[in-house]
Amino acid sequence: MSNIAYPYQPSAPTTAPTAAPTTAQFAPRRPILTATNLTMDYAAKHPNTNASTNPNANVFTPPAAAAMPMARPLALNSVNFRLNTKETVAVMGPSGSGKSTLLHVLAGIDKPTSGRVLYQPPNAASAQDLTALPDAERTMLRRSAFGFVFQSGQLLPELPAVENIALPMMLGGVSYAQATDCALLWLERLGLKALAAQRPGEMSGGQMQRIAIARALAARPNVVFADEPTGALDQATGREVMAILMAAAHENDAAVIVVTHDPNVASFCSRTVTMQDGALQ
Repeated sequence: MSNIAYPYQPSAPTTAPTAAPTTAQFAPRRPILTATNLTMDYAAKHPNTNASTNPNANVFTPPAAAAMPMARPLALNSVNFRLNTKETVAVMGPSGSGKSTLLHVLAGIDKPTSGRVLYQPPNAASAQDLTALPDAERTMLRRSAFGFVFQSGQLLPELPAVENIALPMMLGGVSYAQATDCALLWLERLGLKALAAQRPGEMSGGQMQRIAIARALAARPNVVFADEPTGALDQATGREVMAILMAAAHENDAAVIVVTHDPNVASFCSRTVTMQDGALQ
């Protein structure tokens, strides 16, 4: 490995400070993500087309029934949410409560029917409204400022571990040599260097999730979004994966949002919120 200092190199462990803490160290953390009055109505975004006007429709809705006003559930119902810098938050709730929808809207993957999501990274003078950004700008933001860990890992099966980790960095403009060197550092940091040349089909579920964590954090994101990151793992492996995720995020000063139904996973976070019927309780 070359000796070039890469901008994406993982942070080295530091020793505890010997000086007395300053007032700035106790300053309240400010929000990095602020969501206001988020509403997601999938029916409004994708209206049902009547079979009488669309020959390809699978279900026929009688005209009289279609004209009747019906209350429909909202995936998000006037949700207000705040995530502070370096904070870790678990979002819990039953299936269909809106947890994943909230995560996707906060990450700029989906646009809400109404409401705003403001993103203000550390040291930035002003916030960006994710709901107003064009798709291309939101895509670039997700590559550079956000990291993602999903239940299945979503690794590319044809790529070895080192290239799975390096790919988001290369998509952001980093050279192959720099990106793979950084990926190797993360593999070594997580005790997975022996897996560098292995493809996902040759790994266990826990190993794949560790690779996914390395991929999410390699570009040093400000926020990590994790959607049921231990859902496919046994309890012991799940706790180990969560410990690795939280330790790595802490060392990189990243805030974390975890969607989960598991109280054991939520216990790794500093705060837990609960969703029910598209609303925060």
